[in-house]
Amino acid sequence: MLHASSSSAPFVALAARLATPAVRWLALLGLCAAYLQGGLTKATDFPSAIAEMNHFGLFPPAPLAILVILLELGASLKILSCFYRWLGALALAGFTLLATFLANQFWSAPMPERLMLENSFFEHLGLVGGFLLVAWHDLRDRAAQSAVP
Repeated sequence: MLHASSSSAPFVALAARLATPAVRWLALLGLCAAYLQGGLTKATDFPSAIAEMNHFGLFPPAPLAILVILLELGASLKILSCFYRWLGALALAGFTLLATFLANQFWSAPMPERLMLENSFFEHLGLVGGFLLVAWHDLRDRAAQSAVP
């Protein structure tokens, strides 16, 4: 068990003050921000959403664009509302992993595009890890709550 030394006491106190539901929600909002923005942008400019599907060779483009919009917005709302948060997080983790391998194929790109795609690839893997942590924490908390008599 770790004990706070007198030199770390201010940091422990600060951490305790920041460990609030509001800060947690803001962190989740930050994690979902790109998906909320992407879903809203696709929904308000549907021809561009279809063009994006065509760009990546995804067919049929219109139904897939609708599914992506629903996934990005719906899963984000699940995470932010705590309604099946784990499911929303796993959905965005899976979607992000698939999209990362589709859109950031750095291994086949020429320089200097390769460097930007490689950075984006690994940043998106970080998002996948973040969503997996959200799902893990939510499932762990649910299991702990159900174990309490």
